Amino acid sequence: MADDQQNTPVNPGRHRARGGAASSRPSGRRRKRPSARRRATHVTVWSVASVLILGGAGAGYLYFKLNGNLTGVDVNAALGSNRPKNVDNGSMDILVLGSDSRAGKNAKYGKDEGTSRSDTAMIVHVYKGRKKASVVSIPRDTLVHRPSCLKDGKKTPAVQEAMFNSAYEAGGPACTIKTVEAMSGIRMDHFLEVDFSGFQQLIDDLGGVDITTTQAIHDPKSHLDLEPGPHTLNGEQSLGLVRTRHGVGDGSDLGRIKLQQAFVKALLDQIKSVDLFGNPKKLYDLANTSTKALTTDSELASVNKLSGFAKSLQGIGSGNMKMTTLPVQYDPNDPARVLPMEAKTKLIWKALKADKPIPAAASKGSAGDANDAGNVVK
Repeated sequence: MADDQQNTPVNPGRHRARGGAASSRPSGRRRKRPSARRRATHVTVWSVASVLILGGAGAGYLYFKLNGNLTGVDVNAALGSNRPKNVDNGSMDILVLGSDSRAGKNAKYGKDEGTSRSDTAMIVHVYKGRKKASVVSIPRDTLVHRPSCLKDGKKTPAVQEAMFNSAYEAGGPACTIKTVEAMSGIRMDHFLEVDFSGFQQLIDDLGGVDITTTQAIHDPKSHLDLEPGPHTLNGEQSLGLVRTRHGVGDGSDLGRIKLQQAFVKALLDQIKSVDLFGNPKKLYDLANTSTKALTTDSELASVNKLSGFAKSLQGIGSGNMKMTTLPVQYDPNDPARVLPMEAKTKLIWKALKADKPIPAAASKGSAGDANDAGNVVK
């Protein structure tokens, strides 16, 4: 997709090679929109669990239909044994991805130019007891060490400084997981991915999401035109909201992440307010749409396992979910890229490894923390 929502332009006169990795910095194509899909995860797992319970005698038919909708990827086989230790302390770490393929139904959101990238990535750390969670958003333009990965049976080389979102292109979700594990030293227990058209349909099946905007949002690129005040957003509007940059804040990807995080909380609140058991058709539509839209690791790729996963997260709401953006600073050599703030990121990984809350010092002073775009939505 040729993105129509550019960050600060890269200086065309600068061709700086970092550790031989200059080619890892793609020019021209800027991918922004897929962020929306991760919002649908909570709807997905809960609607699947609920529709099976409600199905009663018809659960057998529902099981086979919904099970056939799911797509699973065997990331364990792709990653092998060279991974961080699986610490059994009662916590769980889930990587929620959004790739930018424009194939099939997603074609209306842009041209498919043959590659996909994970423009959105969230590490969801669920604490022991399953009552609280911390979510760490990783900006797509973060320059990271990308390990060597496998793609179509062939090895793609490691790159010392690559854009984070290039990992998906280099080896699909397994390469993105490998990159996250190399960054954090934390083993990912699961991954989830939801596509564009699936997210939009999920919001429509849910009946929309209620938000309040504190200022007007007018962004023709995202087809979004909202005045200050309360709104019930349909699927198309929700998709526009979570992908807009030019309509709020400083127009950066960091501002958009803040907006997306605010929308996550609004969506979680909306889910809790809907009586799905009182509306069997809505419940079934949500489960059917969810399972078609969702790609998971192979360990979750059945409705039984997905239902159990959903039940284990039932106590987590917006009030006990802490949102954080990976601490970064703008690259002084390229304002369209960001660099991890090493000391602060270490505080995050240390806290999550120990199943502890992320300290406020970890985000204080970072470029993402300074962006107040999230205050636009309540």
